[in-house]
Amino acid sequence: MAIRPAEQLIHKAAWLYYAHGLRQDQVASQLNISRASVAMYLRKARETGIVNISTSTQLFTDDVMARRLEDALKLDAVWIAPENGHIPDPSTDIAVLAASVFLELVKKGDRIGVAWGRTVYTIADIMSYADLQDVTVVQLCGNLGAPYSYRPDQCTMEIARRLNAKGLNFYAPLVLSTEDLARALRAEPVIREQLAGIADCNLALFSVGTVDADSHVVKCGALNPDEMAALRGIGAAGVIAGQIINARGEALDCSYNRRVISAELGSLRAIEKRLMVVQEDSKFEPLLAALAGGLCTHLVVGANMAQRLLDHAGAMPQKAS
Repeated sequence: MAIRPAEQLIHKAAWLYYAHGLRQDQVASQLNISRASVAMYLRKARETGIVNISTSTQLFTDDVMARRLEDALKLDAVWIAPENGHIPDPSTDIAVLAASVFLELVKKGDRIGVAWGRTVYTIADIMSYADLQDVTVVQLCGNLGAPYSYRPDQCTMEIARRLNAKGLNFYAPLVLSTEDLARALRAEPVIREQLAGIADCNLALFSVGTVDADSHVVKCGALNPDEMAALRGIGAAGVIAGQIINARGEALDCSYNRRVISAELGSLRAIEKRLMVVQEDSKFEPLLAALAGGLCTHLVVGANMAQRLLDHAGAMPQKAS
């Protein structure tokens, strides 16, 4: 049966929003309709089953490269988004797949730790709605100033909204001005309890950041480019939940980390399922650092990144058993 014109608009709106990551105002502009109409069409797409992203991961479960990568990296599960030449921004497919994977991993009663950044917020924005019981979404690190996009509290609360879950924000800054002030704030009962409770999470969702001028901790003002360059000089390799890690995936011994209010890496490692999503090929070295530190059990990447990881694993000397 042919699709009627009204249904075509619903399909087009859903495709542009969910598959290509356009904002609702951008969809409205492309289709020459109002933003209110876009919101209505997206709701109808979910209600009628036109959009059912949660089932799409079945397409990736038998991927040979993913199985090889799981073996090579000793991970519980890997999903690889194909590189589609006709898609202007392949990272959108990674985010769509990651949103599906995340929804499959969430169970009723779970406590979920969420980090921050463009990748996490994109996943939250693409994610289908679910109605899960007794789920709590926990912010993994302190917050940023109001002007910065993709703040930790925004990521936490948007995912909680999509899951119809309870959201717990961290009412503390990400970075303090002095180490003494940070130490005192961590000792406050409310903050101490929040930090201690992170290890009780069942699932974590995060990405890994770069340590260059494009790093989110530079763009948000936590560090300036010169300070980041200095940290690279002493071994900085990546950023996890606002903290700087070295190439072994350990917290870098530096004043910045001592001024950060964030989950300890040991607490993150204690979380059973740690879903890491990497969209950008520029994050290869930071991802290697996160993997070396055991900060990831489940991984979503694109095909190019997957091949680089396999090539790197093949070039590494085998450890003696």
